[in-house]
This record gives sequence, C-alpha cells and structure tokens, in this order.
Amino acid sequence: MSFKEAMNSGKFVVTAEAGPPKGTDIKELLHHLDILKGKVDGLNVTDNQSAVMRINSLSVCKIALDKGLDPIFQMTCRDRNRIAIQSDILGASILGIKNILCITGDHVSAGDHKGAKPVYDIESVQLLKAVDGLNNGKDMSGNELKGATDFYQGAVVTPESNPLEPQLMKFEKKIKAGAKFFQTQAVYDMKKFKEFMKYARKFPIKILAGFVVLKSVGMASFLNKNVPGIRVPQELIDELKAAGKEKALDTGINITARHIKELKEENVCDGVHIMAIGMEEKIPLIMERAGLL
Repeated sequence: MSFKEAMNSGKFVVTAEAGPPKGTDIKELLHHLDILKGKVDGLNVTDNQSAVMRINSLSVCKIALDKGLDPIFQMTCRDRNRIAIQSDILGASILGIKNILCITGDHVSAGDHKGAKPVYDIESVQLLKAVDGLNNGKDMSGNELKGATDFYQGAVVTPESNPLEPQLMKFEKKIKAGAKFFQTQAVYDMKKFKEFMKYARKFPIKILAGFVVLKSVGMASFLNKNVPGIRVPQELIDELKAAGKEKALDTGINITARHIKELKEENVCDGVHIMAIGMEEKIPLIMERAGLL
C-alpha cells in the first residue's frame, strides 16, 4: 500500500524522517532504510535540514524508492528559484516519486554556510500552488507541459505556535493552495494539540502529528529556548529529570510512545510523523511501545 493509499484507507498512518548524510558515505543511511522498510507508510527525506548542507533529498528519495519504501520528497524554497524548483519536481516525477512536502525552509543563518545567499523566490503557499499547477499540466507561468505530474502534496503546520492565529491563517491558505495532508511541527502538549485538531477537523485534509524524541533535559531546554513553535511542558522535563541521565533517552522514548498511543486510541488525528534525528534505529521500538507493531 502506498503512502497516499494508506492515508485514504482510514488506518493510523506512520511516517518517519531520514536525514541524508553530510558526505558520500551512505552505509548508515542504507542501514536505517532497511530498518524502516515494511514498518512505516512513508519516509520523509529532508532537504538540507536546518540549512545544513547534505546530500540532496531527490537522490536519497530515489534510493529509498529502489529499496521498497515510499518516499516523501521534501522541497524547501530557500535554495532555488522557481525555475530550479519546478525542474527538480519534474525530475522527481519521472523517477517515480509520488509524494512531496512543500516547506519554506530555515534561513541560512541557522545552518553551516552562513555566507550563502538565501533565495526565497517563492514561499510554501506558492510552492503548493506550483505543484498543483504541475499536476494539472501547467507551469507557474501558465505554459502547457508535455506530460503532467501526479504528486500527493503536503505541508507543515505548527499547532503549538504562540500566537496561534497566524499559523491557522496560513494553514487555511495552504489548504486552498492544494495541500492534501499536513505533518505538524513537534508536539508535546496533547491538550493543545487536541484543541488544534478540533479546528483542523473542519477541513477535508489529513493530519499527522509530529514527534521529536526527547533525549535529555538539556534537549528539552534547548527546544524551548531556540525553536519557535515548540514548547516542552514542565511536567515532561520533570519526568526526564527524575529518570536521571542514564535513563533519560528511554524515558523520552516512553513519552513519545505514550503520546502516540493516546492519540491513536482517542482517534484524534490520522497518524503520526516520527522525527528521530539520527536515531532512526529507535523508531521500531517507539512503534512497538505505542502498540503499532
């Protein structure tokens, strides 16, 4: 079953994230793909995540596809103008990639090439419109294509953003621009996420709740101080503190699994997106503890 079929089947969908390596040694990446094959419904391949230069998303998507996974091609607006973006999307299509996640992308000041020139010719809503146009046989200038694409296009939303109203406005713009599914920024406050879902359920789109595994108290504090839209509640930080350094990661895995299980049992959303950030080998364990394997 493809990612799109899974999303439309009514099952509780699980996607994961794979970050391409910084260099040509892909042994660890291939190991992670082998671990995730047959367990997740779709695999996001990040596009120079956090503006750190790595192997491009397209190449790794093709490797994942050849290994039997259904890749979700991440495309940021940061590094390319509209010509290059559309060209890469057409290229992904002829390679057999069927899913795309449209994001604006972190500014280059967050990454490892701070002197790089950011592009941002278009942003995420315009990118969604571009994909919708390519799916309907036309480029951004209205020119007819010789063969259209057939992408299942998605976007990102931040349910715990403060203030939330600008996020909700952009959420609706993305739906109007053609978004068929959303993967959220990491959520830690289930009460806030459930409130967001009451609003989101008014729209005919699928929502996957995003989860980043907490490895330590320090990581939770870093997220709270440095990542807009993420807020780790104090009770979770206290839970990590009580576990001690040696058991902090296992406690973080338990927290993630517990939250996933709660969302599934209460039928809150359509599935989850697990961002393990270098710990892809832990994803099956998270799924097992959440009752998904």
